[in-house]
Amino acid sequence: MSSISDNLQAVKDRIATAAREAGRDPQDVRLLAVSKTFGPDAVLEAAHAGQRAFGENYLQEALDKISAVREAQPDLLLEWHFIGPIQSNKTRPIAEQFDWVHSVEREKIAQRLSEQRPSQLPPLNICLQVNISGEASKSGVAPEEVLALAQKVASMPHLKLRGLMAIPEPEGDIDRQRLPFRKMRLLMDELRAHGLELDTLSMGMSADMDAAIAEGATIVRVGTAIFGQRHYAN
Repeated sequence: MSSISDNLQAVKDRIATAAREAGRDPQDVRLLAVSKTFGPDAVLEAAHAGQRAFGENYLQEALDKISAVREAQPDLLLEWHFIGPIQSNKTRPIAEQFDWVHSVEREKIAQRLSEQRPSQLPPLNICLQVNISGEASKSGVAPEEVLALAQKVASMPHLKLRGLMAIPEPEGDIDRQRLPFRKMRLLMDELRAHGLELDTLSMGMSADMDAAIAEGATIVRVGTAIFGQRHYAN
């Protein structure tokens, strides 16, 4: 059975290959290891193999894990990204414990994160989640509403708007996978044309990161290809 270390290296090799094939520098694509449903030991194993950025979807699980990892290895400096849905009554611990939030889709949520971010910490890095495929079941702001939200979030203290995030509808064919990612890239270009200084496209997961990298992803969010299949509690 492959170890997390071996899997990490395989994913990094895949990222590098996809970047080079797209004419990009592999260093311009960051790997976010999605550790949801995996315990602190898995995070520590990945960290000891050189991984520093970890993504979490479920708040209480994440808070317990962050605490356990810090207790086990206090000198280990990790970067924690919240990538799941955000309830307005759960913003304070996110503002206090995370370095990045990828899933902001409402002004109210951004406002609460801004107000609750401790002043002694650096600004909280923010990506706006876009419902790029227009799925009724998916979270995210509609593409035509992104500019207005981005302008509001960019002006909020204690936040730093970095870019956009999306989870497109799954497709098996790489050409079809690329279409929503291309829309995301064009949307980011549009925001930049309006004077917003953005540098992050958080898009692409285990099944479609090659397509995302071809269209300009700067962060890919990979879980199962690193940690293995998830086992959810019933």
